[in-house]
Amino acid sequence: MEISSKENTHFFSNNTILPVDRSSFKSESSSSKEKQSCCGGIKIFLGALSFVYFAKALSGSYLKSTITQIERRFDIPSSLVGVIDGSFEIGNLLIIILVSYFGAKLHRPRIIGAGCLIMSAGTFLIAMPQFFMGRYRYERFPSTINSTVSLSPCLQDKSQTPLSALEKSPAKINAGCVQTVAIIGPIFGFLLGSLCAKLYVDIGFVDLDSVTISPKDVQWVGAWWLGYLIAGVISILAGIPFWFLPRHLPRPEGRKDSSTSSEHSKFITEENKDQGTSSWQQAKLAEMAKDFLPSLKNLFGNPVYILYLCASIIQFNSLIGMVTYKPKYIEQQYGQTSSKTNFVIGLINIPAVAFGIFSGGLIMKRFGVGVVGAAKLSLGSSFFGYLLLLSLFAMGCGNSEVAGLTVSYHGAKPMSDHEQALFSECNSGCSCSRNDWDPICGDNGVTYVSACLAGCRTSNGTGKNTVFFNCSCVRTFESSQSSSAVVGPCQKGKECPKMFLYFLVISVITSYTLSVGGTPGYILLLRCIKPHLKSFALGIYTLAIRVLAGIPAPVYFGVAIDTACLKWGSKRCGGRGACRLYDSSALRYVYLGLTLVLGTVSIFFSVAVLWVLRKRSSPQDEILSANGERGACGTKSRKDNFVHSDQLIQSTYWPEKETRL
Repeated sequence: MEISSKENTHFFSNNTILPVDRSSFKSESSSSKEKQSCCGGIKIFLGALSFVYFAKALSGSYLKSTITQIERRFDIPSSLVGVIDGSFEIGNLLIIILVSYFGAKLHRPRIIGAGCLIMSAGTFLIAMPQFFMGRYRYERFPSTINSTVSLSPCLQDKSQTPLSALEKSPAKINAGCVQTVAIIGPIFGFLLGSLCAKLYVDIGFVDLDSVTISPKDVQWVGAWWLGYLIAGVISILAGIPFWFLPRHLPRPEGRKDSSTSSEHSKFITEENKDQGTSSWQQAKLAEMAKDFLPSLKNLFGNPVYILYLCASIIQFNSLIGMVTYKPKYIEQQYGQTSSKTNFVIGLINIPAVAFGIFSGGLIMKRFGVGVVGAAKLSLGSSFFGYLLLLSLFAMGCGNSEVAGLTVSYHGAKPMSDHEQALFSECNSGCSCSRNDWDPICGDNGVTYVSACLAGCRTSNGTGKNTVFFNCSCVRTFESSQSSSAVVGPCQKGKECPKMFLYFLVISVITSYTLSVGGTPGYILLLRCIKPHLKSFALGIYTLAIRVLAGIPAPVYFGVAIDTACLKWGSKRCGGRGACRLYDSSALRYVYLGLTLVLGTVSIFFSVAVLWVLRKRSSPQDEILSANGERGACGTKSRKDNFVHSDQLIQSTYWPEKETRL
């Protein structure tokens, strides 16, 4: 019989002395200490694991923030940069099978610690080419680099050495805690990318006063390597605690009799628990191998799972390609610097994604959304997200006016052969190279590929303050009265800042809308799979996303983007380098068009998922599923597809969610 608080007060207020059961007191004390020790161990493990997630997410997002920097530094096309980005997933696939197999048999915390060391070694390795390939050399007219050299930009004297020859000379808390940190990591990754992009690539190795380009120049390369060194150090620090954790965490006293068998509960186990004989393990392994093909057949015989898998693969192709080249698109379309682009993505887009994920989970929990409702919410999120993306086609900037590429030297549209259009009567007396990219801005507001191609005869000043005079091509452009020019390309049109603001607003809303459907889609996936196949199904799902989306999407997006290039750079050793100038309209249609086409195809598969669910379920199933009593994807497997609500909400992760912008 329970005693009320008032009775307790009256009882202990009397002077009655009762015997104390010391054995009971000791057992309660030891139980309390064991509980505190267990909770402390779990908190330490979750804190350390959260830091690992942070380090991994920071490294992955920083890689995407340095795409354009790497492209310019090593003079490579976007397609090759896509291969580099896709190799991040290839590395995961090479090790994931070994980790999955040995992880359950060996010391798990130390495996995580070793993984952190490998991750840090990888980030250090990415930065190494910066220290072995000499200093970065950008194309510049010699007089802008060294004031003692006096050469005419227009090389009328054939004995004068062109720039190309000079360039070719040799040179020297809890489980939600972990997922939250996985969202915070990319924010810091892009902010770190923004900071490093402001710093010159060879900072600490060259005199910065001698650098004649600014962050607004298309040839500017930031200190991309610095962020990888910082990420490597963070990965090392993240792995240190795991080398001091025990092999198993003690299970709380209240859970020792629990019948749960989830993977995370198996790790929290008693130190002295019998692991079974080797013969039993061999028999279990043989049974698992025998059951592999039937399980695979059962899984792929589920139409909801197959259709949702196809929809996810195609949608992730769309999203991964869009996110990978989003910094490049903003830089080329709106004339923004790499630093500002990364800052905007990290501070605006990623928080919108995090808020969208949170909102999706909140809607599911608040309104008790069932399996059909989850399918509707996921479909609606994708539909309205890609509908908003469609509006971005109208929010682009026109091409920069570049003589011989986007406009002729007389102000009219150029010829189809851009290489031939670089030469005109105004620079016919100059020995110019068509491979150089050393842009100058004429007083008429037109950019010229080089001072030589602008027909400039004299120059004054050094470095960024160099001014060119007597530029015959500047004077002939629509009968311009001026003939001078300054170093660097001209700014884009006046409408660009306004268009960029509109783009940011729609981009944030689109990021939020697409992210709302993430959690409902993941829960839909769980509810449509038999309990004993859930781990296997999620493994197949993750593997398919990485192989069929994470690896190929950056590659073919890069190939498509390369088709919009108007002016290619040239490597010092010969051959085609990185793209210097894109056709803004072509880039917009290729980048947004490919994203939208893939997204539209994924929507058709999502519609098919909803149709199958409606066909296989009844209104009663939906009501029961919404109330948490019973959830099923079909009337034939209601009992097998039961999932507790706490199991559904505890994990809201899907591949690469932290970088879905």
